[in-house]
Amino acid sequence: MKKFAFLLVAIAAATSAHAQNSVTLYGIIDQGFILNQNAAGSRQYQMVSGVLSGSRFGLRGTEDLGGGLHAMFWLENGFNAGTGALGNGGLLFGRQAVVGLVSDKWGTVTLGRQYDSSIEYVTPLTPASQWAGYLVTNPGDVEDYSAANHVNNSIKYASPKYAGFSFGGLYSFGGVAGNFTENQIYSIGARYTNGSLIVGAAYLNIRNPNASFYATSRGGTAATNNFYTPITSGFASAKMLSVADVAVNYTINALTFGANYSNAQFSGMNGTVSTLNPAGLDGTVTVNDAAVNFKWAINPALILGAQISHSRTSSINGASGGKYNQFDIGATYSLSKRTSFYATAVYQKASGTQSTGTPAVASIFGLTPSSTDRQAAFRVAIRHTF
Repeated sequence: MKKFAFLLVAIAAATSAHAQNSVTLYGIIDQGFILNQNAAGSRQYQMVSGVLSGSRFGLRGTEDLGGGLHAMFWLENGFNAGTGALGNGGLLFGRQAVVGLVSDKWGTVTLGRQYDSSIEYVTPLTPASQWAGYLVTNPGDVEDYSAANHVNNSIKYASPKYAGFSFGGLYSFGGVAGNFTENQIYSIGARYTNGSLIVGAAYLNIRNPNASFYATSRGGTAATNNFYTPITSGFASAKMLSVADVAVNYTINALTFGANYSNAQFSGMNGTVSTLNPAGLDGTVTVNDAAVNFKWAINPALILGAQISHSRTSSINGASGGKYNQFDIGATYSLSKRTSFYATAVYQKASGTQSTGTPAVASIFGLTPSSTDRQAAFRVAIRHTF
């Protein structure tokens, strides 16, 4: 597989040279260190790849078909820059594998493995995408602002921009014989831009999320708990996950003020599936997330940012659900258009009962959970694009 990947890169480079740039090879390497103040009771130092931007290389190409119509493809591989290992569950093109048609007048239709509409219309308006990376996603990241999950066997439409307004949707075929809706995923999204104001909104609906959504990026199975954090891992038996979210940015000179809100519902949970539901939950649990943030572009090279977020889960077996308050600060400094440094600090405080039915512990997304109700982490890294 590694030999195949290198061969593909070589072919792409040669094609780019002889096809008038119809094929482009690109990539990002994001590598640095994380200090986790409490990783299951111990201090942990790690070299970690791909926090602000997933380390990747990709191939993009277009062919002009005439009349404003173009064929396109997009192949994108994720990898761990610290070890060279494949990311995204060990898939060669685990980030994206897409082919489609682009019309200057009517929009774009793509088929393959790709991102849902929320990542296209809402995620770019959040600090996770702009200056901090996945460590500052809302606790539990039910909105997938980390862009950690990908949708298989999907068809997606994205409109052109009409007077600042654009929209789109995605549908993923479940592929289960005799049950058309089993494992299906669909999403819709829209964004409006008017001068300094940008507003994005989306809705995502997932059937059997543990298998159809989370497992496809973690390399797990339907019987494996593929959720990322104890904030939500006790909801893995849910038959459906639905998430509605909205984000807004407003820029005044060098300052950008932002906010986002989401409502997620894990429904149809089966209390008898003990490995996926240790608390024996039945019915529906709701998770509400809200955050406010700001970004200050001090000069073209230096950006400072800060965010406060709150997550609240509905009651767990009659007890108060988990409550999580998180505080984030960060900075990025560009040495050039292609190379930058960034640093992020995160602090989280938990209370109540987490999804597993036990007292809530702090769990910053992507890190080993704390042994207590508090956790702090610090990240410093270098990022290079090509």
